[in-house]
Amino acid sequence: METLSALLYLVASVCFIMALRGLSSPETSRQGNLYGMVGMTIAIVTTLALPVVQSYWLIILGIAIGGGIGYVIANKIVMTALPQLVAAFHSLVGLAAVFVALAAYYQPEAYGIGVRGAIARGSLIEMALGTAIGAITFTGSLVAFAKLQGLVSGKPLVFPFQHQLNAALGVLTVLLVLWLVASNADAAMWLIVLAALALGFLLILPIGGADMPVVISMLNSYSGWAAAGIGFTLQNNLLIITGALVGSSGAILSYIMCKGMNRSIFNVILGGFGGDSAAAGAAAGGGERGTVKAGSPEDAAYIMKNAQSVIIVPGYGMAVAQAQHALREMADQLKKEGVEVKYAIHPVAGRMPGHMNVLLAEANVPYDEVFELEDINRDFQSADVAFVIGANDVTNPAAKTDPASPIYGMPILDVEKAKTVFFIKRSMASGYAGVENELFFRPNTMMLFGDAKKVTEEVVKSME
Repeated sequence: METLSALLYLVASVCFIMALRGLSSPETSRQGNLYGMVGMTIAIVTTLALPVVQSYWLIILGIAIGGGIGYVIANKIVMTALPQLVAAFHSLVGLAAVFVALAAYYQPEAYGIGVRGAIARGSLIEMALGTAIGAITFTGSLVAFAKLQGLVSGKPLVFPFQHQLNAALGVLTVLLVLWLVASNADAAMWLIVLAALALGFLLILPIGGADMPVVISMLNSYSGWAAAGIGFTLQNNLLIITGALVGSSGAILSYIMCKGMNRSIFNVILGGFGGDSAAAGAAAGGGERGTVKAGSPEDAAYIMKNAQSVIIVPGYGMAVAQAQHALREMADQLKKEGVEVKYAIHPVAGRMPGHMNVLLAEANVPYDEVFELEDINRDFQSADVAFVIGANDVTNPAAKTDPASPIYGMPILDVEKAKTVFFIKRSMASGYAGVENELFFRPNTMMLFGDAKKVTEEVVKSME
């Protein structure tokens, strides 16, 4: 049985690797999801068939409760709420790692790692690391959820000596781990939990909304490493492999996004986004900058029908209004008129990596019309129209001109270089980062105020 379970765990691991490979491209994402589902099914069934499992009723009850909650959430969740849902799920993974570590600490005989008061040092290190990373993931993800849900301001929440406090908590956690390994003291274990919970809260709280997609990716990585650490404690090779896959892929994605945003990966890990300068930039972002021109859907329809090229820039406002289908219909009308249509996606458009890509795929937008920032940015200067629908911070020229801005240094989509910019927005309110958009006041910008879906539908009607 041991050989068979090891073989099945290997098959499940290969499925997970293939799932990651498939999810790297929109064309193969469905196949990647299928591989992941098959791998997880094999892993669960194999684990339940192990001889060490002696009672099934608690397991079945847990699966029924968790599965029922997941089923209800999956049917009710809207695409705009998916980022905060992901953050909430990350928190549960971290909390699960803490609970498993505590269970192993108080019942080491059940896991074959020693007896109470005399647990193997290697196992103590593993469960301490899993506990610390899991607790950081739990509270950090809760803060991310609160920011994304609007329960906490998306602006950086900073206070004096925050970095010194974080460093002190980090050093304290390491010292507590050493104390636990040396003494097997219950107090050390619980203090590790408390210190890590506080550290996770303090690391994510000062990070601004514009950087939240990177934070979600990094928290995903943390949850993977927490699972891998607990996998060593449980002596479960599949959990180790799966956790390492999640941890490494999340870290790589975070690095890619940081590189694309001109941020430091160490700032993500240490909670350095949104420092004092960010807060100052947010405060300095207000004030009148000039005259705003408001247009109508009829104006936009006329100009775009007579254009040669149109670049569409979707953002979170499109997701909120569920305007992707109307947008696709508008693009189809333009293509009938002989207009070249492209979509420009910023790495952090929306609230999580790939948010806009998923919405456009839902509306059956052809993949070959969707371009990432580095592939499309040079085309704006030759485009007749840039049609911005609900994007804000990712188009703000302040990222290039205002050193005090919290988004300074972040590459943006150069929509201001297009001959005409149409900007669909409900109001003149600032974006998620809390910074006023200079683009609103540019002479080539025309604001289309209103709900993104309704405005786009009116543009389509005018074209027809």
